[in-house]
Amino acid sequence: MFEHERAAAIGWADRAGEIAMGLFRGDGLEVRRKADMTLVTQADTSVERMLREQIAAAFPEDAILGEEEGGSHDPSGRVWIVDPIDGTANFARGVQVWATLIALQIDGQGVLGVVNAPALSERYVAVRGEGATMNDNTIRVSDVAEVRDAHVLFQELDTLLSGSYSAATQGLIADCWRPRGFGDFWAHMLVARGSAEVMLEPRLATWDLAAPQVVIEEAGGRCTTFDGGPLGHGRSMLATNGLLHDAVLARLAGS
Repeated sequence: MFEHERAAAIGWADRAGEIAMGLFRGDGLEVRRKADMTLVTQADTSVERMLREQIAAAFPEDAILGEEEGGSHDPSGRVWIVDPIDGTANFARGVQVWATLIALQIDGQGVLGVVNAPALSERYVAVRGEGATMNDNTIRVSDVAEVRDAHVLFQELDTLLSGSYSAATQGLIADCWRPRGFGDFWAHMLVARGSAEVMLEPRLATWDLAAPQVVIEEAGGRCTTFDGGPLGHGRSMLATNGLLHDAVLARLAGS
């Protein structure tokens, strides 16, 4: 199922990688701040422009939502959701942890996710009901079932420690095996491939979560907001190996 869409998305990811790698660590990289003070480079704009052109040519009836050029958040029908460079700050500073994210949702349900990180030589692909892969090898979440044995990852740790989830965050840091702040798409992929068990992110956009969610869930993991609800634009995201999900939700609820 969705073989045509999967092949097309992988092809687009290859083209995105060529564009972005041609600019990565290059002289004269243009970096500016958007109205929300986040960074944007010509890699972001060039890749998204290419993706929109390719999607429109291949699937002219489908809607498109992207970080740089926007689009409707209406979940009805077929919607391609793209983040041309997830981890733009890393990209701008020459850190290789960045990726192009491509997802397809149908009536709000993610059915395809591609996470392509060319500077890491890692590509994650998942189709709903068919499992998840990294570089064409099947991946699965870990079987760690206790917080004391867990590798716990955080994004925007300053926000977590200064808000209503401060006590829960401090408790997880104190009680887990290894806390780290890798962040961005890569932390979610570490959960999907069994290298970590928990990832907490207090706020993210639809284009940040759409592709990683499909990969994580198809690898056997679980994704919800911090209160156990469905993911959505501007909401929190808790990604786990599934076995630890309820335990972490209970900690967050007790904050």
